Amino acid sequence: MADLTPNEMAGKLLTEGFSPGAQVAAELTDPIVDTPMVVTLDELRPYELDPRLTRNPLYDEIKASIKERGLDAAPPITRRPGADHFIIRNGGNTRLAILRELWSETKDERFFRIPCLFRPWPERGEIVALTGHLAENELRGGLTFIERALGVEKAREFYEEERGQPITQSELARLLRGDGYSVQQSHISRMRDAVQYLLPAIPNVLYAGLGRHQVERLAVIRKASERTWEHHAKGRSLATDFDTLFQEVLGQFDVSVDDFSAGRVQDELIGQMSAMLGTNYDVLALSVNESGSRHRALTSTPEVPPSSATLSTRVEHSNEVETVEGPGASQNENLPPLNVERPTDVLQEHIVSPAPTTLRLQTIQRMVADELGDEAPPDFTQNVLQSVPVQAGGVYPISDVWYIEPGLDNPDNLRTHISQFAREIAAEASLAHCIDDEDTGIGFSCSNHNEDMTPSGRAIVMLLESVSGKPSRDTVANNEQMAAALPALLHGQDPQIKRLSDTALVQLFRLVRLARRVLEFESEGMGRSS
Repeated sequence: MADLTPNEMAGKLLTEGFSPGAQVAAELTDPIVDTPMVVTLDELRPYELDPRLTRNPLYDEIKASIKERGLDAAPPITRRPGADHFIIRNGGNTRLAILRELWSETKDERFFRIPCLFRPWPERGEIVALTGHLAENELRGGLTFIERALGVEKAREFYEEERGQPITQSELARLLRGDGYSVQQSHISRMRDAVQYLLPAIPNVLYAGLGRHQVERLAVIRKASERTWEHHAKGRSLATDFDTLFQEVLGQFDVSVDDFSAGRVQDELIGQMSAMLGTNYDVLALSVNESGSRHRALTSTPEVPPSSATLSTRVEHSNEVETVEGPGASQNENLPPLNVERPTDVLQEHIVSPAPTTLRLQTIQRMVADELGDEAPPDFTQNVLQSVPVQAGGVYPISDVWYIEPGLDNPDNLRTHISQFAREIAAEASLAHCIDDEDTGIGFSCSNHNEDMTPSGRAIVMLLESVSGKPSRDTVANNEQMAAALPALLHGQDPQIKRLSDTALVQLFRLVRLARRVLEFESEGMGRSS
């Protein structure tokens, strides 16, 4: 390379440097993982959909604590894609308001620059943020009933937008629980009533903290009054409808939560209905006000069901054979007695172990369910005597897994049924021929005939061998294989092993029930012989 003259060297040193071809980013993108950072009050905003609309009842206590000690924990923050400011991710809006107030009062930098934990905006960001704020507010100071109701209704909108279709109350309760905010389905019903019917009329009372019990009472009054109105106004042309009347009456009481009385609302509403319908006040009150009857039902002794002796008498009378005088009358005397199962016998046969409950408790549970609009708890006595718990077809159709009819209740008949159930279960894998009848044990044994089987067939045979109490050496040696196959057969955990059909599963339950009864007979026989 030729030597440069001083002038050439000076020219090269004075030339412009290299400039980058790419544009410099105006700002950095948000982190993609949880990241601690410091933000200022100017960069941070409260969550716009925060369910808390009223002042936190613990506001002054929280303010005093923050002024004295600062923040105990970094509030979680996030940012929507494309937004120019951060927001509180869940909870923390009260603390943010307090920090702004303390900064304006003290100008202390520790209230202006806040250590926070940034968390990326999730895929279901709006729903996650809303449910997070609902749960956090419940933990840190509680929400009024109407604030919870508005939050839950907003969540309903998000879920329906996400799914593209309306959702039921039970689905809403399940979705909320899955996102970390549990609320009972009956409460959701009352929340919707509060937002739809009560909030337009008494917003001040609701935001002042009207409780759930008062809201539920108003919802019951409105529903009962509406039914009464529809009954008495049917076919008549009136100047106003019930919804308008209810709003006008309820609006008169939007003054003070301390003086609010659902009873006064009901009294005024019935009075207005009486004037508009031209019906006696007491007649309407009897239809609407059910508190007296509820009180009597709760405090009086529930009606005791008929005793077993009474039931037996009724059954015997209902099944008596009418005798007719005549030549054929004497033939009835030689007929075998009818084998009639009494309701009390059927009931007792279905009781495995008595449940800790009483008639009074059951009555109260049904009344509470009726009041809240929930499904009434099942009546075991009525279900046993009137319903069919399960159905499964086959040679011996199953209508009840547990109950054993008297005609079946002997070892020989039980073994016949058991072996048939085993054969039909094995038929799921085309292996019915592998089931052999036995006069001992529970009534069957398995023989695989050394044939090649599918994984499902091998699993079924191993299961039936174990149940029969006569497992082969292969089954005993393959305990681990059996342990893996059993969950797959019962509820499906292995793509190679086909889950038992519902019918086969019911037959397996019935088989086990009858097998236990056979072994009870054998145990009783051994006890008598010894």
